[in-house]
Amino acid sequence: MSKASWPLHGGRPTVQITLTFAQSGENVVRNLLADTGAGRRRSQFELLLDEDDCLLCGGRPVRSVVLGGAYSGTFPVYAIRIEVSPLGFRRRIYAVGLPTVPPDFDGIACFRFLNRFTYGNFGDPDQFGLETLPNT
Repeated sequence: MSKASWPLHGGRPTVQITLTFAQSGENVVRNLLADTGAGRRRSQFELLLDEDDCLLCGGRPVRSVVLGGAYSGTFPVYAIRIEVSPLGFRRRIYAVGLPTVPPDFDGIACFRFLNRFTYGNFGDPDQFGLETLPNT
């Protein structure tokens, strides 16, 4: 099982993912707010990202989803490839494309994504981390 931790950002938990832009092949790191209150275990999406990022990494729109709360309305859902390098995690996931993201963050890692891992501070209150589950 692999483990990765990131420092809190403004006192809030952060997860870093890597996107690969389709045209340039450039890898870009995105800092996401880890929010277990965003979405449900069986939501149709795992991340909330800037729609430009979804498009730049070659995301294909697969459906729309209606959100409530902080982001209310109908938004496109994209199939995109992401990576969490320290965990050896490389998968195609579903991300909602938003016109704006939370200040100081590049998006939100929702409960469905976080629930793929064991998560928490692992004994360091200034960090947030993910650890792969057995057989994932």
